[in-house]
Amino acid sequence: MIKEIIVVEGRDDEAAVKAAVDAETIATHGFGIRKETFDLIEKAYTERGIIIFTDPDFAGEKIRKRLAKRFPDSKHAFLPREEALKDGDIGIENADPDSIREALRKARAEISVKSLEYKNEDMIKYNLTGIAGSAERRDKLGKLLGIGYGNSKVFLNRLNQYGITRQELLQAIQGIKGKEK
Repeated sequence: MIKEIIVVEGRDDEAAVKAAVDAETIATHGFGIRKETFDLIEKAYTERGIIIFTDPDFAGEKIRKRLAKRFPDSKHAFLPREEALKDGDIGIENADPDSIREALRKARAEISVKSLEYKNEDMIKYNLTGIAGSAERRDKLGKLLGIGYGNSKVFLNRLNQYGITRQELLQAIQGIKGKEK
């Protein structure tokens, strides 16, 4: 059983998570989170901790940011877009159980003092921005590191925000180089 309570967007997401892992969940029911739901999340956050696991789309990221601001010591799980896509619909509910388990296994907490380990120069050095294929490279690395996809600015922020070590990044880069050949 997962110790933390997993916060998702809807009932279908809850069902998919519960089919994949033994865990308790709370659904926000979209961006208009009610006071009662916030109170429930607050209790879970205080007593057991929470993992924010929202859909890999614009609305999901807005909900994630809103929850992260209110609950700063939360863990975050990210599901790659293509693993959450079915018939044009993006959501946790569309992912297979293995993808959900992998995303939750890689859940990370934001570090309280944001690291400045990485800078724009690193993004250029590792071909993560400014060249053809850099978006695909960030996508692959985001999956391996468990921090999800982001544009250059978001990806750089997540590298620092989730405390990705230089060794972790270099290992992930080697991992995708092996697959590119």
